[in-house]
Amino acid sequence: MFTSIVLSLVLAACAPAAAPTEAPTEVFVPTEAPMATEAPTEAPAMPSVDPTGQTVIFWRVWGSGLSNDTMLEIVADFNAANEWGITVEDFDQGNYAPLEDAFNAAIQSGDLPDLVTGYSNAMSNWYAVNSVVDLAPYINDPYFGLSAEEQAAFYPGSMDGGKAADGAQFAFPISQSANVITYNTTWAKELGFDSAPTNYAEFKEQACAAQEANSNDDNPDNDGTGGLVLYASASNVASFVFANGGTMLNADKTGYNFSDQTVVDVAEFLKDLQDSGCTFTTESYPNPEFASRKALFTMTSSAGLIYQASAFDAEGAIKDDWTIIPFPGKDGGKAVDLFAQYVAIANTNPERMMATWVFLKYLTSPEVQAKWVAGASYYPTRSDTDAFLTDYATEHPLWVVGKDLVQYGMAEPAWPSWTSVRREVQNSFSTLLAGDTADIPTVLADLDATAAQAIIDTQQ
Repeated sequence: MFTSIVLSLVLAACAPAAAPTEAPTEVFVPTEAPMATEAPTEAPAMPSVDPTGQTVIFWRVWGSGLSNDTMLEIVADFNAANEWGITVEDFDQGNYAPLEDAFNAAIQSGDLPDLVTGYSNAMSNWYAVNSVVDLAPYINDPYFGLSAEEQAAFYPGSMDGGKAADGAQFAFPISQSANVITYNTTWAKELGFDSAPTNYAEFKEQACAAQEANSNDDNPDNDGTGGLVLYASASNVASFVFANGGTMLNADKTGYNFSDQTVVDVAEFLKDLQDSGCTFTTESYPNPEFASRKALFTMTSSAGLIYQASAFDAEGAIKDDWTIIPFPGKDGGKAVDLFAQYVAIANTNPERMMATWVFLKYLTSPEVQAKWVAGASYYPTRSDTDAFLTDYATEHPLWVVGKDLVQYGMAEPAWPSWTSVRREVQNSFSTLLAGDTADIPTVLADLDATAAQAIIDTQQ
């Protein structure tokens, strides 16, 4: 049983962010740089913007425990060693909601920090009003930019989650976690299954076998349990859609499309699984249920696995082996929903922004990112970080399983409208699960209309 894992709790859902009403009208950028597909091959002798002696104000979360200690150490190391005399001043803002409120207030006052942590959908609001900037000119800066090889090392899923509809990279991923399925391998084998399900039919077979086992044993307290703990959050729905090859967007990526067959298949699958009696719900996080054979499957963020591991050490827990698996698609696809930890550069002045990029480049360099990942128990956002995580991987085998799932990762839309649309996804799926299967097309069509209006509302 994997109980040595140490993971930090991060919010999986994107909190709503109030859209600011005023913002700078001009965006400062370095001198002309190639497009993102044309990375610099040879650096000039001197930078176009001199960051020497600048102070970078960094607003972030992770204000306690090993995550906080690790970030403080990274900042101190950068301040002591960078050749430009740049000083990063680190300010913990508590968690995401008060940070977003503080940044929105800073937009109004004009007293912006330089580097800010946040959810990508909140950052998309800030980008829309020119308060954070497109990072492409910095990524491709002839002097301070990333080489083509360095750019290729970043996982596309985590980078895509920080892009606007126009392709601008307004948010940069420093680490990531993933939405995964927990799976009790010991119990599954006792039920006659030697491997994890890879499609809808196999998933239903295993979930229903677990439900039947609990209904027919001599313990009346577990009747009605056994299969999947079903919570129709937007992240869980998105994970299943991604596994079907869908995106929840229309073909030209200008709007949402929840009537797409990849979404319909998810709705019909979850409705059938529930109507077959092979799902149940819990009042809180289902960690105790999973650790006591009341659930063969649960859906969770990898950042919360520390609590699942602890549940197996609690009184009454069954000492089973368990693992994490990707979400299966109808016909054998697999996916996880990536939750990246993003930062953005505020629109201040050229020297401050270049100094901020120099620190951001340092923060996401392979060796430094490895230090952050190990301290916060996230996953890296670039493949060349792995070489610096061999010892950590040996000590944390379940973390390795999760890291291997990152290759199947996709990100939820980084659109301002997604703040409200993701709430409507959960509401709509709750409605269709409570209704008739025949109502699914109507419920999804209504969701399309609501999502289209959300786009209009955020553009006004």
